[in-house]
Amino acid sequence: MLKYILKKLLFMIPIIIGSTIIIFSILHLSPGSPVDMIVGPNVTPEVYENVSKSLGLDKPLITQYFIFFGKLLRGDLGTSILQQKPVLEIVLERFPVTLKLGILSLLLSFSIAVPAGIIAAVKRNTAADYLSMSFSLLGISMPTFWFGLILLYFFAYRFGWFPTSGYQTWRHFVLPVATIGLTDAAVTARMVRSSMLEVIRQDYIRTARAKGLRETIVIIKHAFKNALLPIITLLGMRIGWIFGGSAVMEIVYSIPGIGRLMVDAIYARDYPIVQGSMLILVISIMLGNMIADLLYAWVDPRIKY
Repeated sequence: MLKYILKKLLFMIPIIIGSTIIIFSILHLSPGSPVDMIVGPNVTPEVYENVSKSLGLDKPLITQYFIFFGKLLRGDLGTSILQQKPVLEIVLERFPVTLKLGILSLLLSFSIAVPAGIIAAVKRNTAADYLSMSFSLLGISMPTFWFGLILLYFFAYRFGWFPTSGYQTWRHFVLPVATIGLTDAAVTARMVRSSMLEVIRQDYIRTARAKGLRETIVIIKHAFKNALLPIITLLGMRIGWIFGGSAVMEIVYSIPGIGRLMVDAIYARDYPIVQGSMLILVISIMLGNMIADLLYAWVDPRIKY
């Protein structure tokens, strides 16, 4: 297993390098410049050139990339153009907030979706199945930001049960976690139901029932365990999108996380922050996929070989 982990980590290196090239190129080739945000429209060419030179933006693009990549190898993500602070320091300030929001949303999503999907599969074509899949279809069809605004309007503005913004107490996280968790649960529940339906039709499930095993043991020990692989795939994707996927909710609920930091930096053309945030997003997605691969081997020992 250790050899497998090391192999996966080595495969991540060229992906990270390729990602830095793509991110860097898209940022620097897109219209606009950080200099425009600093000096404003009414400025002399000499001032514009001096500011551009001070930021290192006057050098050829390939030179700028190698400077950025050289700092990255030393663990330096650069310095924010507008805030004049190390990017790593800024990101680490926002990291715990996004991590907390993502993990709580993930736990809520799977704690609802897994039981709902299992019940819908076991009680197929019954009222429980129709009710579960109706709510799932509603959640898939509903835009996440719109659902967040609806919860914000009723439970924060009309009823006053929860704060409208911030992150200081647990009450600040209830609405954003519910928004992300419930919408994600809709997709996950359908995946669980589909995977369970495929498994419970197998011969070994009929054999387990014929032996007189209790239905709970048949469903949990025999059916659900063998239906886990597609669910783990979805879990790996969700782990990877903990940082980037919550950006919209961080804006809606005014939560100062990495997602909102990245969006604000894009508008401000703060290249170092965007590059650092996107790099963390890429690494988190790859780590999520690696965790999913390790869980595959734990659930099904045949995968190890």
